[in-house]
Amino acid sequence: MKSVPGGRSEILGALLLVVGLRLASGCPSSCICASDLLSCTRADLTEVPDHLPPTSVTLDFSHNSLHLLHRNWLSRVPHLNVLSLHHNQIKWLPVGAFHNATNLRHLDLSSNKLQSIRGGHFHHLLSLEELLLYNNYITRVEEATFTRLGNIRKIYLSWNNLSTFSFSSMHNLTHPNLRTLDLSSNKFSELPVDEMSTLPAFIKNGLYLHNNPLTCSCTIFTLFIQWKQRGFSSILDFSREHTCLYMGKPRAVVRILESRNGLDNCSTGLIGQELADTGLKVLVGRRLLVTCNTSLPQENTTYLWISPAYDFIFPPGTSNQSFRIYPNGSLEILRAQPWNSGVYLCIAVNKRLSYNATHEVNVTVHYPKHEVESFNTGLTTLLGCVVSLVLVFIYLYMTPCRCFYCCSKPLQTPSPPQESSAQSSILCGTPPVCEGPNTRKVGASRHVVFLEPIKEGRAERNPKILQLRTDSDCSIFSDCPIVQT
Repeated sequence: MKSVPGGRSEILGALLLVVGLRLASGCPSSCICASDLLSCTRADLTEVPDHLPPTSVTLDFSHNSLHLLHRNWLSRVPHLNVLSLHHNQIKWLPVGAFHNATNLRHLDLSSNKLQSIRGGHFHHLLSLEELLLYNNYITRVEEATFTRLGNIRKIYLSWNNLSTFSFSSMHNLTHPNLRTLDLSSNKFSELPVDEMSTLPAFIKNGLYLHNNPLTCSCTIFTLFIQWKQRGFSSILDFSREHTCLYMGKPRAVVRILESRNGLDNCSTGLIGQELADTGLKVLVGRRLLVTCNTSLPQENTTYLWISPAYDFIFPPGTSNQSFRIYPNGSLEILRAQPWNSGVYLCIAVNKRLSYNATHEVNVTVHYPKHEVESFNTGLTTLLGCVVSLVLVFIYLYMTPCRCFYCCSKPLQTPSPPQESSAQSSILCGTPPVCEGPNTRKVGASRHVVFLEPIKEGRAERNPKILQLRTDSDCSIFSDCPIVQT
């Protein structure tokens, strides 16, 4: 085999040419530059290279050992659209880490060691559409973290250590394009159902909450059943993974959508009822924003509202500016008045999809409630007892009793004085009125005496008792004849 003369020099010249091109274009060593793409994956990098090609649209630094991102390190890549930093060792982010990435659309920070997300980390990413933060150690996300992400469509926060989240900050006016919010496989034991129920339907459709250690409750059971009935993908796609822990015990796992074990005490009537998103309350003179919760995308969708007075409200609103309709379909009542109460109907029509949807919201306008001092329960109970006792005494001692003194049959044998007792007469609290020649008045100072039971043997030997028994049937509570001794 003959050697080619000058072969080594040609190879060396080619290598020098490649190195010269890399230096001219600013391509870092151990990286690959292809047109507008810079790939530094699996390059054993511990920090980001100082020089980056200014024409880069896609940067890939995945599967390295990056620990820290410097401030303004993206200032030389103004056209950047995709940034991949997954599978690194990043523990925290400086506030100005993405200060110059105003055109960034895709940011992947998954599989790192992030522990918290602050409000100013992503404020300058005005064009961001996808944010991947899954498989980290995040325990806290500040409320204002995503407020400026007006174009965001997907946020992935699964496989972290989150136990709380501000669902109220994910309003459709702030995030009209949000379609996926993945909070699955975290540490949620409870859910703020009131905040979640006010979210638009298109956010609920993509709100993933499966594989969380939720404590079983009727509110969570009702929430997921309603979402299933409405056909939300977040529920239907992972129906078996929606579980809860009965009494908070880790081994007592209940599949919410497939079994009612542990949820037998929940009223089945709650299943057919809507939660707080169907009823809104507002004070007189306050501003109220009513969302049109339909699953239709905002693109190519037009909205129409019908007021409780059956008046049509077309965009952008009424001429007197009392109502205003936003591009995403939300209806704003500027200064609520009592006559604004009632059921509002939203009609959404998408001509491109040839599909329409409706949504009803019941609005209640009320005045401020003044606090009224409540009665003391113990005092009212005591007062009721005293009144009851007074009524009993009045009934026993002041009710008139009609007692007639009848002397039609005198006793055959006069009674000895010592036998004159309560068993031979019935006395009333009021003087009786008797008629007849052989009658006399009974003293008014006598008291009511109750007869004791009389033994059978004694009754046979006592002539007075025999006389009483020969009379007609008599009760101590009726008009009875009185036998005078």
